Amino acid sequence: MGDIQAVGWARRMPVSAGVREGRDWVRRHLATLGWDEAEPELADGVVLAVSELLTNAHVHAHSDAELVLTWDGHCLRLSVHDHNPLPPRPRTAEPGALGGRGLVLVDAVADHWGTRPTKEGKTVTACFHPPSAVRGPLNATGTHRSAPPGAG
Repeated sequence: MGDIQAVGWARRMPVSAGVREGRDWVRRHLATLGWDEAEPELADGVVLAVSELLTNAHVHAHSDAELVLTWDGHCLRLSVHDHNPLPPRPRTAEPGALGGRGLVLVDAVADHWGTRPTKEGKTVTACFHPPSAVRGPLNATGTHRSAPPGAG
């Protein structure tokens, strides 16, 4: 079988499932790509972004969310779609406030992020460039030929 150009996963995240289920789901997929071993801090950043974007969808958009993770060998794209057409607004959180920092955190951990309107809401996508140890083409199982032993 030839090289795969991209691999992806998608999951519906109902409000009732909570954010933890989304974090755990993404962490499992990061492990299959070897990101957890190659650069655990970057993997933690992806999981933090998942947490913030799902929270925004559930709390601010009052919506279930579609969570999509795609990897093309250059950028890991984390997309969260919700059913509220209003774009997210970064806010300035007051000291001691329990919320209001989600997009600031996503901006801090992602290489870049953006939002686009859709027919039924919006999608927020963050891109993460991989650590050099997991770069390279994907094989037929969706792992990297250059991934460290045990990473796939």
